[in-house]
Amino acid sequence: MSKSSPAKPTAKYQRVILKLSGEVLRGRSSDPIDADVLARICGDVKAVHALGVQVCIIIGGGNIFRGLAGAQQRGVDRTTGDYMGMLATVINSLALMDCLEKLGVTTRVQSAIPMERIAEPFILRRAVRHLDKGRVVIFAAGTGNPYFSTDTAAALRASELHADIILKATKVDGVYNKDPKKHADAVRYEDLTFADALRQRLSVMDATAFSLCMENNVPILVFDLNSAGSIRRAVLGEKVGTLVKN
Repeated sequence: MSKSSPAKPTAKYQRVILKLSGEVLRGRSSDPIDADVLARICGDVKAVHALGVQVCIIIGGGNIFRGLAGAQQRGVDRTTGDYMGMLATVINSLALMDCLEKLGVTTRVQSAIPMERIAEPFILRRAVRHLDKGRVVIFAAGTGNPYFSTDTAAALRASELHADIILKATKVDGVYNKDPKKHADAVRYEDLTFADALRQRLSVMDATAFSLCMENNVPILVFDLNSAGSIRRAVLGEKVGTLVKN
């Protein structure tokens, strides 16, 4: 009598936006993109994709160039700096695509700034078609406009695609009532409403992104990317990080 294979876990969310900080790719390396970190993140994405979840990714460009910091610290015009930052996100997106494809995960990059040689233009219906065909879609170049962050891009794409949730993978394990690096008595929240986060002025996303999520009822899960298997556990609905919702 043959043994039956164990049942595949059921994901709580069917379509997700995974928001990554560009800085996470640097790891402890002096290089902008650490190969080991990149491989680990892509391995985690593959594990989530294997559950049948539709995965979209938006990654920042802070490991290469951050527009606001460039304007403040390097004398670069803010608009120019923001476009430089958008191009940095394209580099990171291509790195993610290359790594995922080598792992056997079919991936498409769509850019908010036209660059037909290396990425598709962002077209909503085409993005949905890719997801329906089981492909991972990476949205590059933010919203394509200066003065808007990749957090805002994540909130915008999540609203357009009717995503179930934004998975905001960071270096901290959730949202605290105050900075845990400065205050030993800082308390981490497991759940928060948008109203509570606003009232307490908690830093979840920038104001524009947060407002978009609140208006369009898109929950945000803030969790630690460096915790092993955290993306998969988040998608399965396990207690990870802080969930912010209406």
